[in-house]
Amino acid sequence: MTDAGYTTGRDLPGAAALAAAVRRGERTARDVVEEHLARIAGADPVLRAFLCVTADAARARADAIDDLVGRGLDPGPLAGVPVALKDNLCTRAVPTTCASRILEGWRPPYDATVVERLLLAGAVPIGKTNLDEFAMGSSTENSAFGPTRNPHDPDRVPGGSSGGSAAAVAAGLVPVALGSDTGGSVRQPAALCGVVGVKPTYGRVSRYGLVAFASSLDQVGPITRTVDDAATVLEAIWGHDPRDATSVPSPPERLGEERESAPGVVRVPPEVSGLRVGVIEELTSMEGVAASVRAAVEAAASALEEAGAKVEHAAVPHARHALSAYYLIAPAEASSNLARYDGVRYGLRIDAPTTEEMTAVTRAAGFGPEVKRRIMLGTYALSAGYYDAYYRRAQRVRTLLIRDFAAAYERFDVLLAPTSPTVAFPLGSRTADILAMYGSDRCTIPSNLAGHPAVSVPWGRGEDDLPVGVQVLAPALGEAVMFRVARAVEEAGPPAPEPPAQGRREVGR
Repeated sequence: MTDAGYTTGRDLPGAAALAAAVRRGERTARDVVEEHLARIAGADPVLRAFLCVTADAARARADAIDDLVGRGLDPGPLAGVPVALKDNLCTRAVPTTCASRILEGWRPPYDATVVERLLLAGAVPIGKTNLDEFAMGSSTENSAFGPTRNPHDPDRVPGGSSGGSAAAVAAGLVPVALGSDTGGSVRQPAALCGVVGVKPTYGRVSRYGLVAFASSLDQVGPITRTVDDAATVLEAIWGHDPRDATSVPSPPERLGEERESAPGVVRVPPEVSGLRVGVIEELTSMEGVAASVRAAVEAAASALEEAGAKVEHAAVPHARHALSAYYLIAPAEASSNLARYDGVRYGLRIDAPTTEEMTAVTRAAGFGPEVKRRIMLGTYALSAGYYDAYYRRAQRVRTLLIRDFAAAYERFDVLLAPTSPTVAFPLGSRTADILAMYGSDRCTIPSNLAGHPAVSVPWGRGEDDLPVGVQVLAPALGEAVMFRVARAVEEAGPPAPEPPAQGRREVGR
């Protein structure tokens, strides 16, 4: 047993408020950074949200921002805001491991596009967060460097694969973190930790510098404590990038009207009257969805209806098959993407008499069990004799799912669904039951297969007083209406439970 101190996120200023204070000279970026470094030092020994804290670089960056403010210059909309980066985002000269031994100690020679854009917006990267190895998992228990714990109950998982990012935001260690979402890896941990998580439209945020898992599914998104902060961060990082061949060429729209007020920029309250909202029947009534989660979706739908939206049930029939299709498509792409880790060019290398033996022993030692499982599954699905039976059939299901969504969006502006079927589960409870673990993403995977945006918004408490998330889905490039509805859900919903306030608490190892 050990003692742990936590800093509650309640009443802490969000990203927009911190940036406004720094830009007006009311606070220094250095003070903001020191405050968050102290929180990390106090809580992270137990939570283990971070794999690397770049304290010296963060202080130097904060001093540079303060210098700009002192000279009357505007550092940007995220001036002085500490940001945590999932450790599959390349950061120049900073270890980027993907929570894998095979990349332990590798320091990229360049920044990911999203990191570059955060820097241009005045943000302060403060460290790299833990994840399931190569983003393959739903609990952050697959990390080669140990699991992250949920700030609401440290004997439970924070979700995955962006569990370190979600836990850091929920515990108040940072106001903003970036994650990657291949099958729900931003939204599911956001739901389990009681924060906001966004998966944008595929191609809206550059994947340049994101270490690839499944290239047709991966997307970078923000995790914050409020919908408005998520919008602010997304506006800072999205937009066309010629270095990403899948980047959407059209410029993104603004995510909400704004007005100036005494404390800074405030967004206009959302207006949802007249919007058509569909509740996805296949996901809400799916076996394994907890009663509290189902009740949260129904309550959110009722709140939107009271606000003037037209709410009905929506049908997305092939959503029931999305999980099976995903676990053929994603491993197939992973088996190709991870072939580059061979002990020759970078990362771990274990010497052997021949190149073939060196590659084999390096990969055997460097990859964890879940990554090996998915590589083998994907290689099998792509192999001669099985390609048509598995991979091609999964892609056909994906096409049918996209058609289902297209039909649904002819009737509805947005859709509602659970984010996670359950609240956070105990550490170790699903590690031996792979199907139960994979089922954690059954409500989030459909958006990834379709390439559509989705956001998880906290909605009160579920079993064991733990957070529940409600998911708002929108058609491709429909972030503006999605954020409008997400703000309305946030304003109408009961407050998410807060992690324990700073103090002594016994935690089981």
